Order: sequence, then structure tokens, then C-alpha cells
Amino acid sequence: MTAPERKQISEAEFRIRSRRSFLTGGAAVAAGLYGWRRILDDEPVDRIPGILRSMHERNGDIWQALYSPDRMAPTFDPSDARRLRVNGRHGVREEIDLTTWSAQVIGSQGEQIGEHPIADFHTLPFTEMTVEHKCVEGWSEVVTWGGTPFANFAASYSAEADADYVGLQTPDGDYYVGLERDAMLHPQTLLAWELNGEPLTQLHGAPLRLVTPLKYGIKQLKRIGRIEFTDTRPPDYWGERGYDYYSGL
Repeated sequence: MTAPERKQISEAEFRIRSRRSFLTGGAAVAAGLYGWRRILDDEPVDRIPGILRSMHERNGDIWQALYSPDRMAPTFDPSDARRLRVNGRHGVREEIDLTTWSAQVIGSQGEQIGEHPIADFHTLPFTEMTVEHKCVEGWSEVVTWGGTPFANFAASYSAEADADYVGLQTPDGDYYVGLERDAMLHPQTLLAWELNGEPLTQLHGAPLRLVTPLKYGIKQLKRIGRIEFTDTRPPDYWGERGYDYYSGL
């Protein structure tokens, strides 16, 4: 085969391969655009396309399937604790009189079944844990929380503790979260009133906040004003705005 013949064959092969690459690439782009259009046209659920909400729900199903009360988040030496930045002021923008604060407790039938000043929580067994506080934005910080496991508090309401969910909200109702019972009764889920050995500041949720290293910070409500035991999944501030309802780690 002469050199001109080899050159002619090479040019023909190049044209064929280029045509195939163009067709393959075009098909991939078309498929991507079609898929994206399907997502955009899907009926929204909690402000995001239904297909994305379904993916969030599947993530939640996986989290629950893998959940175990024996699975503990990593703990650290208290000397590793650092100052925690203030991130998010929903429900804590205005200062309150901590001496008159109390948390209402709502039963599964929607009725108020209790109300507790901070002194009531201080009578429960105290524990500290040094864990990593993780934000959904991507940053984290090792801090030491002090308080009592939520399970200790729930023991006072044994008739309600079998409810499927617990809903919490700030006194002004500006921020609210919902968590499944298993996560709330986990031994590392605390009702906390101390941060790094000091009383909580108001911007960090004084006098009482929720802490759980099983969840991102968006689920760890500051300044609890209401605790509700319920069999219906409670509303969730960021869950209504496109985030994963479970937000598990």
C-alpha cells in the first residue's frame, strides 16, 4: 500500500470516528437536557421538584435502615474543643428573659401535658460530650456540650415516648424541626444548657437547646420553647425549603 493510499484511509477513518463522536456527544447532551427538563417540570414538593424530594426520602430510608442505638458518633478529648461560631439566628434574634422562660410539652393528641422551667431540666442527670458539630454548609467544629440525654426527659412522659416523632420549635415559632423517635432517644441526643463548660449564650440557644451529632446543625434547634410528641411527621423549617428532612450523618 502506497503512502497516499494509507493517508486516504486514515482520513476516512478520522471522518468516521469524528462523526461517531459527534453523534454520541449529541445524544448525551440531548439526554441530559431531557432529564433536566423532566426534573424542572416535575410537580414540586416542599419547594423542590418531586423527583428530588423522592431522592431525599430514599436517603432518609437508608439512614433509618442503618440506624442503631449502639452506633455512636466519634468523641474527642475536651482539650480539642473550640469556640463555636454563631450560624443562623432563626428564633433567637431577640433576647428573652431567661428567668421566665419555660418549655411547653404537647402530647400526641395535641393537648398541653406539661410545662417546665430550666430548673426542672437541671435536676436530670448531667452529662458532657465532646463531639464534632457539623454544618450542612460544609464546615465543622469540635465542641463540648453539657446537658441531659433527651431520653431522661422523655422518661417523665412514658405514655408519649412511643410516638413516632418529636417536634420542637422556638418560643416565637420562627424555627421548628422534626426528628424521628429513634434519633431523639439516642444516648448522644441531649437537651443542652452548656457549651464548652459555660452556660449557653442566647445566640447559641440559651437557656436550652437540642444537640445531636447524628444530625447536621440545621436539626439542632436553639432555644426550645415547645416539645411535641406526635405520630405525624412534624413540620421542619429547612425540610420545607428543599433540604433533606432527615439530615442524618
